[in-house]
Amino acid sequence: MEDPMGNSTGNGGDRPDAPRSPGISYQQLLDTDTHDVPVVLRLESPKYLGSADVSIDRYISREWHELEKSKLWSRVWQYVCREEEIPVVGDHQVYNIAGASYLIIRSAEDTIQAYPNACLHRGRQLKDYDGRCSEIRCPFHGFAWKLDGSLQDIPAQWDFDHVEAEEFSLPECKVATWAGFVFMNPDPDAEPFEDFLGEMAEQFEVWDLANRYKQTHIAKIVPCNWKIAQEAFCEAFHVNATHPQVMPYLGDTNSQVDVWENFARVISPGGTASPNLDWTPTQDQMMRAMLDVRDDQDSPMPLTEEQSMRAIAASMSRERWRAVAGDWVDRISDAEMMDSIDYTLFPNFHPWGAFNRIVYRFRPNGDDHRTAIMEVIFLAPFLGERPPPAQIKWLEDFETFSAAPELGMLAKVFDQDLFNMPRVQTGLESTRKPGVTLGNYQESKVRWLNNKLDEWLERP
Repeated sequence: MEDPMGNSTGNGGDRPDAPRSPGISYQQLLDTDTHDVPVVLRLESPKYLGSADVSIDRYISREWHELEKSKLWSRVWQYVCREEEIPVVGDHQVYNIAGASYLIIRSAEDTIQAYPNACLHRGRQLKDYDGRCSEIRCPFHGFAWKLDGSLQDIPAQWDFDHVEAEEFSLPECKVATWAGFVFMNPDPDAEPFEDFLGEMAEQFEVWDLANRYKQTHIAKIVPCNWKIAQEAFCEAFHVNATHPQVMPYLGDTNSQVDVWENFARVISPGGTASPNLDWTPTQDQMMRAMLDVRDDQDSPMPLTEEQSMRAIAASMSRERWRAVAGDWVDRISDAEMMDSIDYTLFPNFHPWGAFNRIVYRFRPNGDDHRTAIMEVIFLAPFLGERPPPAQIKWLEDFETFSAAPELGMLAKVFDQDLFNMPRVQTGLESTRKPGVTLGNYQESKVRWLNNKLDEWLERP
């Protein structure tokens, strides 16, 4: 297989003899769970996707960015907002991607539509901000459309007798909803979203993300290509160098990587030590590391070697969530409380399974291929009436994720990732090596993303 720049990306296929990390496997760890483990965590789908280097052109080339604009972002299903963000007729969101703009609007109580965000008169952007409206009226000359996209008003109608109303409706983009998320595809010939999503819908049924609310939404422009930012969250191999503080309680290289058609996942187990450590932490040291308690401080949860840090930490998490999730937590496995279950739906949507709350989205920053928008969303369970969704909070260029206390202890982890991103961009701009070299198993989700991208850019 070759990418659009003529670089070999290797071929696909299963390779059951692929090497794995020493130490307990994820499936063996599930055998120790104190609760029933959901079937979805017992699924395994390893894929050998080749060993050839991946061309660096995709990260640094303007030509590649233009291909993405014409063959990816204008044709692929992409997450745009949550249903709860546009609950009332007339509520709308502006979604911008790679220099293009789209208007997502609730046109009726049970209908969401999307249009290119452009007036059919002189092309002015119809809406500049998220909000609520009773009509879609262009601020430039006042041309107006009903919420369903049909023409409503042409000022000075006498001068436009050549405009046929039935031919002057706003063109529509395809829209779909799943698990409370709204997706849009600009391509009128796109495959149905249900086909694109595939069995990922079934895998998430046990976690019911539709009945969550948007608790936090943090966004930041990062100085690197969107794929560099995204790939930093597609493997746990970087933990030993980037996040060494979590190694005593995170089985980084023991992560399970599964690849399907349009989605993949990495499950990184918590409450088990990294095989990369050159020492063996005690159960108490694992708990201290997770709680960020130094050895010279008293631990709020001291453990003996006869206790299981993983099981006790899971129990602590159940009690933390009981107030907002009720007795449901008693049916949740240790794995769902402790493990990072990171799914990715191609090309850039990252919902996490279980109680992790996390959803990531990575996209180009406007028409600039050397900067990206990274978004972190928390979806939390609730009891009773759904709380209002959090408004997006944009961090300034000089701010790190630690400037968002809503992220809690994860802010520190994100800052460590953020430190790498611009340096990867600079390194790829400077290197004489034409490709990046990936691990066959640990980084197979990264390779899957790039192979999928190649497939899309090779389409006619």
